Amino acid sequence: MKITTTLLLLLTTLTAPSLAQLPTQDIRIRDPFIYTDPATETYYIYAQAANRAGSEFTGVEVYTSKDLKTWTAPTPVLTLPDTMGIHAVWAPEMHAYNDKFYLFVTLTFKELLPIDKPVNRKSWPRMHRRGTHVFVADSPAGPFTALKEGPHTPADWMAFDGTLWVEEDTPYMIFCHEWVQTIDGTMDLVQLTPDLADTVGTPIELFKGSHAPGVDYNPERGNVTDGCYLYRSPKSGKLFMIWSTFVPGNGYCVLLTQSSSGKVKGPWKNHEIIYGKNGGHGMLFQDFSGNLILSLHQPNTNNKERLHLFPVEDTGDTLRIGPEITK
Repeated sequence: MKITTTLLLLLTTLTAPSLAQLPTQDIRIRDPFIYTDPATETYYIYAQAANRAGSEFTGVEVYTSKDLKTWTAPTPVLTLPDTMGIHAVWAPEMHAYNDKFYLFVTLTFKELLPIDKPVNRKSWPRMHRRGTHVFVADSPAGPFTALKEGPHTPADWMAFDGTLWVEEDTPYMIFCHEWVQTIDGTMDLVQLTPDLADTVGTPIELFKGSHAPGVDYNPERGNVTDGCYLYRSPKSGKLFMIWSTFVPGNGYCVLLTQSSSGKVKGPWKNHEIIYGKNGGHGMLFQDFSGNLILSLHQPNTNNKERLHLFPVEDTGDTLRIGPEITK
């Protein structure tokens, strides 16, 4: 049977996969980070490839969406060679800065740090080399390349979850010093060079995991700090941070804290739980209607993590989380 060009085009259209065919609930994702691209009104969500069964590469991939409900199939934006000896990829997040796009990614290597565990117990986690690395691209869709050979966090630290903050035209990275190394995990700050290619000076400590409500320091048990993200209220100018930890009686939570000076160096005060339903590692973004939204993963259970979105009211004095936005 002869198939005309018109009929062939019609058959191709009917059988071609949709560009937005993945519902949110079908995508396993930890540490979700959403970038909103105003030029194309497109949402990008970055994920470590290992979240997805069958990804077959080590690195980061991105899904895109127009409505936060359905997403295109993922495409690689950062592929890391096997020769790097990477054990795990965590918490990719992407920031636009000075007409470039920067991917902050935590890499855990198979290699162990040449230091002793802080607690002499077999069950204490192994001391893997871990740090936040920064990559750059000309597009939010990548491909991203390394700014330097090593991490932006100290090479002898177990550090992770770096995020970008710019204050008075000076860029900083806020990141977590791993409880596995410190017992009481900390939130730390380091200044970056203007091109984000390196750091300036040494990190300073902002607060400890034991500063969370209901959490005490215990020399035999670690206190987690992770998932930091900063937000300045346009209503009041106040500077807020959300971060995550485990709180007795609540499990894995999102906490809100505020800088009493209005500056990134703090001091940071009034740590309070704003989400306590076994979910966390949140971030904040504005949708294309101007609504402030919290994204996080929940539950904090391996292979079951999904993206969840919540409206946020910025009162100027605090941030209030509303009922979940349904899919």
